[in-house]
Amino acid sequence: MEGDSFSGLGNGTQMENKVLQTFQKSFVQVQSILDQNRLLINEINQNHESKIPDNLSRNVGLIRELNNNIRRVVDLYGDLSSSFAKSMEASSEGDSAGTSRSDGKAGVKRIRPSLQEDSF
Repeated sequence: MEGDSFSGLGNGTQMENKVLQTFQKSFVQVQSILDQNRLLINEINQNHESKIPDNLSRNVGLIRELNNNIRRVVDLYGDLSSSFAKSMEASSEGDSAGTSRSDGKAGVKRIRPSLQEDSF
């Protein structure tokens, strides 16, 4: 069917790529913080087992750092959730509005299951 080109398909792909890049960046940040937390927890445990007063005092600062890192992870996941919800709203608004074909007839954009099948 020549001439049945859909407008707006490129914009959807660009939006998907931007969303995926945002998710990837956030997940890299989260993983980095979680790796740091693992090291902090190991050091806290070693200091606790040593029962040396200076090491136990140092744990106070390490535990504060660990708590701050956990807050950062929670914030990142909150931002991810918000971004995902906004992208889904924008996607559903674009899908429900339909797209215009070059022959003047209304068309409906297909939803691709790429996020469900290919992610993580």
